[in-house]
Amino acid sequence: MKILLVGANGTLGRAVAAELRVRHELIPAGRRTGDVHLDLADADSIDAALQSVGPLDAVISAAGHVAFGPLLELTDVQWHLGLSEKLMGQVNLALLAVPHLRDGGSITLTTGVVSTDPIRGGASAAMVNGGLESFVRCAALELPRGLRINAVSPGVLLESMHEYAPLFRGFEPVPAARAALGFARSVEGGDTGKTYRLF
Repeated sequence: MKILLVGANGTLGRAVAAELRVRHELIPAGRRTGDVHLDLADADSIDAALQSVGPLDAVISAAGHVAFGPLLELTDVQWHLGLSEKLMGQVNLALLAVPHLRDGGSITLTTGVVSTDPIRGGASAAMVNGGLESFVRCAALELPRGLRINAVSPGVLLESMHEYAPLFRGFEPVPAARAALGFARSVEGGDTGKTYRLF
């Protein structure tokens, strides 16, 4: 398969690439790195990137930032980060990918554990992740030509615990390589409208 992997240089993206590149042709994409450059917060940038790569069998997003912080201290800018990049960025990626995907192709988005297991300081992430999971369930009902869409919801990554440990006390970290299996399942399996929970 020919797969566009957005966020290929991130912690999760590198693990997804390692899992899939042995069996498929990967096109790494990112804001500043990769063969293709795009900004998830800019729909025109996403569209231009998709136009440049030709027909695809799968599009994966392993990217998207959100802000963590006390509920009543989050600023409009912090709320907007998750909404514009992780939520609408991935929604726009999915919608704009449709005409570039071959029949039966797939779209895989990334959410996260706080959609189901809330944490203090995680309201923005929970809102964005829950919205993405709901979008995936509904979009699966309407995508044409046998296209499929799923999400992967990893737990806090083992490789990122040095940064996020204070927020995730008591959570068992997940190696990125294990989280990457959810992306393989989405791309190479037959499900649609599903969220794979890797935690």
